[in-house]
Amino acid sequence: MDTQSLWQIVLADLELQISKAVFKTFISQTKLLEINDQEVVIGCNQPMMINLIEKRYYPLIKKVLDGYTKKDNRLVFKAIPSQMKKNFDGPLFQIKPSENLSSSQIRLNPEYTFENFAVSSSNQMAYAAATAVAKTPGSSYNPLFLYGGVGVGKTHLMQAIGHVIIKNKPQAKLIYCTGEEFTNEIIEAIGNKITVAFKKKYRRVNILLIDDVQFLAGKNAVQEEFFHTFNAIQQSGGQIILTSDKPPEEINKLEERLRSRFEGGLTIDIGPPDFELRCAILLIKTKQRGVELPLDLVKLLSANIENPRKIEGVFIRVLTESQIKGVPIDSELIKNILGKSIKEAPPKERVKPEEAINTVASYFNLKLSQIKGNRRDRSYARPRQIIYYLLRSEMNIPLVEIGNLLGGRDHTTIIHGVRKIAQLLSTDEGTRTDIMGIKNKLFG
Repeated sequence: MDTQSLWQIVLADLELQISKAVFKTFISQTKLLEINDQEVVIGCNQPMMINLIEKRYYPLIKKVLDGYTKKDNRLVFKAIPSQMKKNFDGPLFQIKPSENLSSSQIRLNPEYTFENFAVSSSNQMAYAAATAVAKTPGSSYNPLFLYGGVGVGKTHLMQAIGHVIIKNKPQAKLIYCTGEEFTNEIIEAIGNKITVAFKKKYRRVNILLIDDVQFLAGKNAVQEEFFHTFNAIQQSGGQIILTSDKPPEEINKLEERLRSRFEGGLTIDIGPPDFELRCAILLIKTKQRGVELPLDLVKLLSANIENPRKIEGVFIRVLTESQIKGVPIDSELIKNILGKSIKEAPPKERVKPEEAINTVASYFNLKLSQIKGNRRDRSYARPRQIIYYLLRSEMNIPLVEIGNLLGGRDHTTIIHGVRKIAQLLSTDEGTRTDIMGIKNKLFG
């Protein structure tokens, strides 16, 4: 195998192990320059970038490369001189306000984008549904109803949809407001006898984003107006996205006709973030502020604070005290600020690959011989691809080992299957339901 083919396989493997933003920003810009015995020279035409890649991703790149070469390689990272300077801005590491003025006019937070949203098992379904709505508003899941506790990302996903729609359709009429603001506005319109203007404003929009819609409950006049607004937007082909702290059936004093309409689209629960997701969220926040926080300190904060908003608040306090006192950000400073018994980072629960394979086979009522066999019917191929996806994306099993577990399949087949399921998660509700059901059986 030549160096170019080898590096393409290594890149494909790495793409499945790290976030899309990190891969696009850093890893995809590398090249395999040469292999001499056990020394591998990797290049990039960005001097600052190649140093960062070596510092952060040396172990991961080496592990993947060693797996394919069957050697204990020593990696050498080298900057490639380039006359044309390219700008590889990664969305996780450089936050730019939207260039579309309407984003600020409708009060969308410039940091609430899909690129800045950390995805894990607790919010994967909501993320997939939100991206689908953003691509084809008015046709996928209408309304989209997201619910969950404080700080789980409901508003972030809602506004991320808004950013994408404004970018793709600048002429679209979009309104974002909270349930309380909608309520106050209709009350003011009734009091000032300008309800006609209110109706024109809301009923003619293409996209309506209502945060904390539970606030409308128990207010008869407000619910009456929202009912007609909802119908007008939906009938004209517009998209409605709603968030709440609870599902429609649990919102007290919500009119039945509104409850029925809320449940007529797609309702998704966003659960509390697990330890890994809290770490990912904190890493995003640190990059937004241009701070390099070591992973052990990220884990320390994430293990001791469960609310994502509080994590960010404590992190800001850590930064402030470090600057004011002139001390480094270390575990001692963080422990002093936490001011309580410190928890260690929890060990990740391990599920054996064989257990995952058996769970998928059982879920689809298939025998192991059928899963590991060569039949390519969709009823066999799709469960196999789901196994590839779970073993690779959720359990980080090497491609070669996955192939061996499933009858000696080639790594390119595994990669294709993982990408196929990842794509379907954003477009196919049946696949999302299957993945969620299987993951619940595996991980609880």
